[in-house]
Amino acid sequence: MRAPQLLTDIAIDVHHRELRPVYRINTQRKWVLGGEALALDMATISDRDNLGQTIIIRLLTPRGELAALGHPQYGSRLHEIVGRTNTASTRDLARLYILESLQQEARIDTIESVAITPSPGRRSSIDVSIDVRPLGAVETLTIGPIVLEI
Repeated sequence: MRAPQLLTDIAIDVHHRELRPVYRINTQRKWVLGGEALALDMATISDRDNLGQTIIIRLLTPRGELAALGHPQYGSRLHEIVGRTNTASTRDLARLYILESLQQEARIDTIESVAITPSPGRRSSIDVSIDVRPLGAVETLTIGPIVLEI
């Protein structure tokens, strides 16, 4: 059974995460009439996958970026750690910013864990793995590892 609170949205691909997130609408399907492509259709994403996508986009969007659209608190403060040395205190700050951002997502019942580790072989990256329990769900949703440049 589909969880109504997880909904359906446009599938978005994230490109250039290492600099600044650039979002592109996933347009893998086409409308075809008489063998001729008329327009690109937008792919959709639903349920748990939609929540996972929502969380990643929320984390990669700097807080305040959508203020002009009426959402001044949307996003995270992860952009504030860019340029810092990859130390335990920087990773703890990243964890705090992630928890702060996830608490704003109404479709999350509980945040089970946020694990942050240095990326193997990369001094300026961290790996983030997140376990959340969506509203009305029994099973947790695992997101990651997400590689973030700091």
